[in-house]
Amino acid sequence: MNTDSQNTARSTAEKDDDEIDLMALLLVLLRGWKVVVFFAVLGLVIGMLYSRYVNPTFKSDALIQIEENSQGIAALGDDISELIGSETSKAEAEAELIRSRMILEPVVNLLHLRIRLADPNIGFVDKIKNDRIDTQINTPQGVALTTEEGQVRISQFNVSQAYLNQSFTLTRSVTGFVLSNGFDEFKGQIGQPQQFRGVDGTIQITVMDLPADGYPIGISKQSLQVTTDTINSALSVVEKGKQTGIIQLSMTGANQQQTSLILEKIVLSYIDQNQSRGSEETTKTITFMETQIPALKKKLEDSEAVFNEFRKKYGTIDVAKEAELLLTENSQIDVQLNELELKKADLTTYYTAEHPLVIQINEQLAVLKDRKQEIDNTIAGLPEIQREFLQLSADTTINREIYLTMLKNYEQLKIVKAGQIGFARIIDLPISTFRTIAPKKLQIMILAMLLGAMLGTMLVLLKNLLKNVVKDPDRLEAKTGIPVIATIPRSPLLSRLSKSKKSADRMLAHVDHNSLSYEAIKSLRTSLMFSLTTDGSTVQSGKVILVTGESPGVGKSFISANLSEVFAQLNKKVLVIDGDMRLGELHKMFSMTQYNGLADCLSQDDNQLVSVTSIAKDSASTSVGVKQFIHPTSMEYIDFIPRGKHPHNPASLLMGDNFGQLMAEIKSLYDYIIIDSPPVLAASDAMILAQHADKVLMVTRYEDSIEGQLLYAVKQMNKANVQVDGIILNDVQQGIMSKYSYHYSYAYGNKSS
Repeated sequence: MNTDSQNTARSTAEKDDDEIDLMALLLVLLRGWKVVVFFAVLGLVIGMLYSRYVNPTFKSDALIQIEENSQGIAALGDDISELIGSETSKAEAEAELIRSRMILEPVVNLLHLRIRLADPNIGFVDKIKNDRIDTQINTPQGVALTTEEGQVRISQFNVSQAYLNQSFTLTRSVTGFVLSNGFDEFKGQIGQPQQFRGVDGTIQITVMDLPADGYPIGISKQSLQVTTDTINSALSVVEKGKQTGIIQLSMTGANQQQTSLILEKIVLSYIDQNQSRGSEETTKTITFMETQIPALKKKLEDSEAVFNEFRKKYGTIDVAKEAELLLTENSQIDVQLNELELKKADLTTYYTAEHPLVIQINEQLAVLKDRKQEIDNTIAGLPEIQREFLQLSADTTINREIYLTMLKNYEQLKIVKAGQIGFARIIDLPISTFRTIAPKKLQIMILAMLLGAMLGTMLVLLKNLLKNVVKDPDRLEAKTGIPVIATIPRSPLLSRLSKSKKSADRMLAHVDHNSLSYEAIKSLRTSLMFSLTTDGSTVQSGKVILVTGESPGVGKSFISANLSEVFAQLNKKVLVIDGDMRLGELHKMFSMTQYNGLADCLSQDDNQLVSVTSIAKDSASTSVGVKQFIHPTSMEYIDFIPRGKHPHNPASLLMGDNFGQLMAEIKSLYDYIIIDSPPVLAASDAMILAQHADKVLMVTRYEDSIEGQLLYAVKQMNKANVQVDGIILNDVQQGIMSKYSYHYSYAYGNKSS
């Protein structure tokens, strides 16, 4: 074979191995379908209970538009706009602002959201039975909660810092109510404000109504941080789309109307704050003007009084043309200086002295002051009375201009403030739709069922991984080096009968003689007969067959009893010995008692054992000795030695001379002697009994016995110099879910009962 052919063959083999492994994995899941279905149903039940346990969740939505800036001030003219400046805002920043305590705290205080009421009488079963429970309702008037025994209404509950987030119990009494926290107990009147002083501070409470006497209600006052965190956990504030300036607010809760009310108050609180923020600059400017106007008015009045007094004293002075021009220019300069000083005062409210606008105004002021100084120097040359007249006249004119300008701007700003709006407006207020968004019962149940099925699948695979059970005969032969000489299928009829506790163990020949199981036992008989012959002729002395197993419950007694029955069909004299003197139950297969058996025989003194070699097989005598422990069964050619009375030293009895003498004597009386021994891993009896056996058979149960235990049992037998001659795979189940069903023996003959 060339290299390419070898590679092709190797790839094909690997592919086949992969397919076999995948098929084996699928078959493992199919065999464990009951576990998968159980956990799927369990998940479905848990999903149904959870969907009823959780209160329905409702959702409310609102929309707010954020404009880039406010146009209110600019609409009145450039002069006012210069005083107020512009405001810009982005939706992302406003979204974070809405979640702040500045916006949420007024809502918390208005609706008393820090007060929490609870009904401790509602348990897990009540939530499932009622599908939903009532939740507290917060309004500006107080907090209310409906219970089975009546309604709770609290209009006020204030506590000191130490009592925050601490649970209290509120109970109606004959005279009013009792408020306690486990340490303090306060009594008050319903419908009246009450104030108590406890160990950790004061408590103010007004109880308007309570349920019937003795019905407890839990009440607590949360801290502001806890309450706002709770609101934010249920509140979603996001910009709808990209750069749209539209903010969508969503809030979830267990009560539709309550959720809509809280969200509405949050929207209104934000709009109020937004409007206040939009008019904040205008308010500051008006406040500044209100402090300056009285002083300017007083200054104007003082200058007019001095000027009038001067005119009364000296009369009217005719000012020359030059003086008039200088006076006019000087007055204009003073007006400009005062306007610039006013603008500078307003700008320094918002900007520092290093701002370009402030520096520009300072430069203009310097130029005007220089020119004013020149005019003053020129006027100084005029006569003293004329100069004083000009000075008083100029002061009066300047003060009048400043006062009138300030008063005009003040009135304009008052108009602006009255019509000023914020840069946010409400598009949609929340409405109650009464549509639940959670729990989505169908999805929860489907998901829970799938998770349950996944858990069941994992458990089946994990069990198969951890518990490597006996399944593949080829694998057993490869690992142990011992041939699997028989696979015994399960008898469905016998399995149904064995489920009844009142039903005794039965032989296949009696209840299911046409089954595959019975045919497999016959095949085992044939295999043993051929293997027990020498040179083509059967040896005259009886052949001893030891049937054992690695652990209890593998079906060795079943194999021993039925194997003896099929040997007896050939008119062979068969003796069945129950070698398990501890827990043997082979007597039940023959509907006999366990007493007067092997343990009793081996417990006798050596001189009590009487040779029975001279007794013919058909002799009916009742001589003492070994024969008294051999009991005939209801089936022809089959005798039975039960296990006898439970001894305290079974292994010691088997190692004594009595057992060897017994085996030597009975071999001449029977064609086949079948010994049912204890499990190898449970006791050492099987290793002792095997020393007297011609064939040692190891019984193991399909998909029940642990492969590692079987290997260890074989290893233990080998250590005792006992060669296991064959493995019997018992209780093999046939079907499409069994990968190894081809190991079945098929019956050939009449199937009619």
